[in-house]
Amino acid sequence: MPMSPSRVASAAPRPAVAALIEAFRRDGHRHALLDPLATSSRTRPPKPADFGLAPGDSLTGDGGAVMGTTHVEALFARLRAIYCDTLTLDASAVRCAERRDWLQGRMEADRPVLTGPEAAALLGRLANAQAWERHVARLHPQARRFSLEGCEALLPLLEQMLATAASHGVDRVFMGMPHRGRVNLLATLLGHPVAELLDHFATEPVHPERQRELVHQLGGDYRLRTPRGELRVSLASNPAHLESVYPVVLGRTRAARSADGPGRDRSIAVVLHGDAAFAGQGVVMETLALGLRPGYEVGGVLHIVINNQLGFTEPNRMDPMAGRFCTDPVRMIDAPVLRVGADDPEAVLHAARLAVDYRARFAADVVLDLVGYRRHGNSEHDVPALTSPALYRRLARRASVTVLYADRLVAEGRLSVAEGRAKVAAGDRFDPDAAPGTPVREAPPAIARHLDHDAADAIASEGARTGIAPLMDGRTIAAATTTTRGHAAALTATAVRFALTLLTTPPPRFEPHPMLAALLLRRRALAADDRLGVDWGTAEALACATALRAGVSLRLSGLDVQRGTFMHRQAVWHNQADTAPSSWTPLAPAARHGARLEIHNTMVSEEAVLGFEYGHSVQARDTLTLWEAQFGDFVNGAQIFLDHYISCGEEKWGLPSGLTLLLPHGHEGAGPEQSNGFLGRMLQLCGADNLRVVCPSTSAQYAHLLLDQAMTPRRKPLIVFSPKTRLMSDPRSQTPVRALAGGRFEPVLDEAAADPATVRRVVLCSGKLHYELRDGRDALSTYAPERAAEIALVRVERLHPFPGDELAAVLRRYPRLETVVWAQEETRRHGAWHFVRDDLQALLPDGIALRDVARPSSAAGATASAVLHREQQAELVRRALDD
Repeated sequence: MPMSPSRVASAAPRPAVAALIEAFRRDGHRHALLDPLATSSRTRPPKPADFGLAPGDSLTGDGGAVMGTTHVEALFARLRAIYCDTLTLDASAVRCAERRDWLQGRMEADRPVLTGPEAAALLGRLANAQAWERHVARLHPQARRFSLEGCEALLPLLEQMLATAASHGVDRVFMGMPHRGRVNLLATLLGHPVAELLDHFATEPVHPERQRELVHQLGGDYRLRTPRGELRVSLASNPAHLESVYPVVLGRTRAARSADGPGRDRSIAVVLHGDAAFAGQGVVMETLALGLRPGYEVGGVLHIVINNQLGFTEPNRMDPMAGRFCTDPVRMIDAPVLRVGADDPEAVLHAARLAVDYRARFAADVVLDLVGYRRHGNSEHDVPALTSPALYRRLARRASVTVLYADRLVAEGRLSVAEGRAKVAAGDRFDPDAAPGTPVREAPPAIARHLDHDAADAIASEGARTGIAPLMDGRTIAAATTTTRGHAAALTATAVRFALTLLTTPPPRFEPHPMLAALLLRRRALAADDRLGVDWGTAEALACATALRAGVSLRLSGLDVQRGTFMHRQAVWHNQADTAPSSWTPLAPAARHGARLEIHNTMVSEEAVLGFEYGHSVQARDTLTLWEAQFGDFVNGAQIFLDHYISCGEEKWGLPSGLTLLLPHGHEGAGPEQSNGFLGRMLQLCGADNLRVVCPSTSAQYAHLLLDQAMTPRRKPLIVFSPKTRLMSDPRSQTPVRALAGGRFEPVLDEAAADPATVRRVVLCSGKLHYELRDGRDALSTYAPERAAEIALVRVERLHPFPGDELAAVLRRYPRLETVVWAQEETRRHGAWHFVRDDLQALLPDGIALRDVARPSSAAGATASAVLHREQQAELVRRALDD
């Protein structure tokens, strides 16, 4: 670590001198010359007299040097130059003394000075960034490009940051940013084809069919040449919800780091923010906190705030007097902030190096606050003088950073007058070949599936490593995973027995909780008697074990997912013995062929977590990524990601995702907030083949669904309206082992026992309502058996893509059919009726009536009264069967 001169002084500084130094280290950032337009207030820096010091006083008792100075006056000048100029350090949130000392040491060390050629190259970068903006303005004056003018130093900042990262061994960078400056970044740094960018601005584009997203929201993959090696940069596409991309970038970074292997720092995250959005949007705070949780660490994030002290048109000024800044949210994670004026490019480069070095050393977040301005308002269509007249009068007189830096270099003798003029003139001539990056356009790698297993040591090695007594012979394990329909691994009887081996026996000296011990006994009974029903938690585990054994990695996250909201999963066992705490994950030994298993309980967050898991699913295409809401209703806290990423990210950006959402769903009298996963809303998001929306009614259907999602080479996002307590506990929903093994997911479940010759009424439904309808029909059969025999109950398990062919085949079984009823326990608008109605009508021949039965219209959707719930449910069942 570079040490400051103060830390190698010949003697300790006098107490008053030490207090002066500490005052600058602590509060110097409040007095810094950062704001190029001087719109924010500044406080008076401390003076030596405040500490009883005179300018000529010595610094130590023996006249020794401190920070390369021997007297107070020189020390004071040096401290002001270090902490109160155009680059400063705010380490007030950093509680770790080692980190503070490191930061202060780097700040107080002598800064490198650019040579003439280096400075000229930097000036050229700034000029080309400016030239791009002017180039677009000339060609397409009507375009909204969200200009970077006022913060052009962002581009050399990023270039320096990436080069420094490469020197630390980084070869993959995941980047997210809002709209401001994105197009400039694509053109002048990442090397995106200029013709494609300009086509987006054209009133009559050459390729309108390619424009599925606005140009200032596009991303892509790029190779970037640096003096320290080549990097792959993935700039995330994102919608207009400015900060939503932040957790997405972290999810992609985490997936890449997991693939890199433990202990390697090859993949990093760089996230750009706007000052107002960073301070104002809650997803920022959620994601900052999330990054501290197990399973969500990414080795520290490099944050860059593009700080123009405006939020759209509302002033968002720094307040040094009160010590309030837009970066204050990072105080919650003890992150340091480097503030730098955007009109001092050399200070910007130094800050970039310092930030990357800090992250590399401490694997922690760091913020670079780039303080500049916005020359053209929120967009080029804006008239900023309407709301900020004084600011924009001042700005009109402000020269560009290209002019200011050229004048500085000429004044310092590092550039001749002629060279300076030439560089400034270059700010009007865009050079499309200057970008160090090039786009990467390659087909994504095929997803590997390992369907043949080496059986020689399968069970023996598992037993030796885990202490688990096998339930099956090792010679049969090779058949544990077989193929069906060309790609899917089947839940064969052998696969089920293999999984039960792992799910029934704890490791040696492990004392399970009595509830867990009872579950293990029930699972052992399944292995002994294949007529017994498989509960939903065990069915899920069987599917996961089979997928892991086929080489598919699995990641499950959400509130309390290790145990499960309804205590049904028990994916992680906790030793109850009075010893050091220990836990056991019974599925872990199932992983083969490099597969990884992660099961993470999250903090109380939906938005940040779902955004993270979406990003993970985009990057880790060979991983089954699942997120479970504690109750399905809670998914509305992450609606942005459903509306703008999960449902349409592949169409807009070409980014497929196989993210699986588990939304516990069902009316049980638990109230509006714990009853439904917004089924109608999810179906509104469906278009073409973008989502799979499923409401399984048996444990076998659920298991086959998960396994099918795991093994499908080209996945779509899957939304599962999963069961709650009543469906899970209904023994009729628990498929016997013998029926589970060898089956597959069926989008429509007909009623095999129904007599086609007598059926006149088919009631279609999804989920647990099927069993309540069965109970109602059984009751009807006690006093009207002929009417009961006229009713067939058919389950539509997959709602999108709508299984029209399968359902039509089922309905053709009933030649005397007169009425088809769609029954749902939600209100008409909250359930599936409005989505399925047209598809159902198209299936039915003339003369067959179609009607729906639903709950009474209600804004809240579900009642919190158990009594009223039972009354409503009974009436719903009656109307579905006999109205």
